[in-house]
Formats: sequence, structure tokens, C-alpha cells
Amino acid sequence: MLWLLLLTPFFSGTCVVGSPASFPGNELVGIVGGHNAPQGKWPWQVSLKIYDYDWASWVHICGGSLIHPQWVLTAAHCIDRKDADPAAYRIHAGDVYLYGGRTLLNVTRVIVHPDYINAQLGADVALLQLSHSMRCTANVRPVKLPSALLEVTPEDECWVTGWGTVMVHQVLPPPYRLQQVAVSVVENAVCDQQYHDATRYRLAGRKIIQDDMLCAGTEGRDSCQGDSGGPLVCKMTGAWHLVGVVSWGESCALRNRPGVYARVQTYVPWITRQIGRGL
Repeated sequence: MLWLLLLTPFFSGTCVVGSPASFPGNELVGIVGGHNAPQGKWPWQVSLKIYDYDWASWVHICGGSLIHPQWVLTAAHCIDRKDADPAAYRIHAGDVYLYGGRTLLNVTRVIVHPDYINAQLGADVALLQLSHSMRCTANVRPVKLPSALLEVTPEDECWVTGWGTVMVHQVLPPPYRLQQVAVSVVENAVCDQQYHDATRYRLAGRKIIQDDMLCAGTEGRDSCQGDSGGPLVCKMTGAWHLVGVVSWGESCALRNRPGVYARVQTYVPWITRQIGRGL
């Protein structure tokens, strides 16, 4: 089931991109199997919103990551079409509470990766350019992108965050506070075999987990619907790096069915080119 759910040369500011933070926060509720995220711990996390005429308000559809003061990285499947109108979207940043009353940010450009067809075929990444650069604060800070040489392993400390469902078909309850959960990276070959075992012969002979994907999560600890587009970060070389974008999976938090993420490392050259053209 589909979850619908280092650009330092471009960054001028006084904050340290991707710098780690340590906070308490042990209230047990969801992402699935996670708990409440402290304010300021994940300052790159944003919410992508669209206008809902029934509710007469802007509502959350996906997560995203601030990767530059004026750019957000999200999942391509969060965007309704490649020629989407930027005015149809808003970005909520700088607050762990989803409907905290903060001013929403306008989007001026939407760039879906040209190779994207659907999440299970890969290239599930999209960029959103904000109308104005965001000022770096304790609660708003871009995350560092991985270098070509950075290698993510199951031993690395990794976390996924979002406002998605806390279990399948169980939405995050008010006050809609950002959730965090530690997850372990699963090597692609292992993840591919697990998905083949789960689907038996239906996908025999076909690679399910593509090279531009990354798997993470275990039974009871996972991202879920509504977390799509959000960040999977790992702490390496003393800083948090954005290694994955929440993409797809079979249900949520099942045994031997890790969550599947777009592997950000694959798309750093494309991201860098798009941002360079947009400045």
C-alpha cells in the first residue's frame, strides 16, 4: 500500500546546518511506536498543506525537510501532478504543533523529479521553493545533505519524524504534536528479500527495492500515512544528515516490512542543480 499519506555553498547564515541537539521527551504516543518531539530538536521538519474547502482551512497532507533557507525537499507522490500550481500549497515550519497558528509560507515553484512515475518505481522526490528565505532560529534550521562518500549502516543512529497516523487508520490526536521514533536502517538486499518473501511469487524475478531507495524500521517502529515526504535523518560525523524521504511501504510497522525511503544521496546532484538555477 502506497503511503499518501550539503547545500552549504547556497546557505548564508550563522547557524550550523544539521547540528545535533539533545532534549528529553518520553511521552509515549505514536509516529508508530514513537513519542513527542521536543520543540527545536528537528528544526528542519515542515508540514506541506493544501486548502480543504470542507474545513475552510489549510490541512496537512505530507511532511518535508528544509534543506536551504528557501527550499523544501518532499516526496513527489505528495504533489498531485508535475505541473502543479505552487499557489495550491503552503509550508508550516518552526513549530512541533501542526496547527499552532504560525503564519504559513507561500510556495513559488514546485519541481517534481522528471523520472518520477510512482513511488514504487523510484525518483520519489520533489522540491518546493519558498517565496522568501527563512531566517535561521532555534526552531528553524536547514538539515545537512549527505555527501557522495557518506555511507549509512544499520549501526548508525537514525530517526524519522512526522505528524502522520500513529497506527494504520488511527490518526494523530490533538494537539497534533510532532512525533519521533528511532529506526534502524535495513540493508537494501535484506529489505528486498523481505518484500519478496512477503509478496511470494507475484514479483518474482523483479527488484522491489531499487538502488535509489533506502529501508528503515522494524516491527512496531515505523513511519506511516501522513508522514510521506518527511525526513529520515542519521547522526554521522557529528551532525544530522538527511538520508531518506518517507516514500512507501506495505502497511505500517509490520514484521519484516521496513519503511521504504527515497535515498537522498542519489539525488543530491539533481537537488544542487535545481537550487543553483533557482537563486
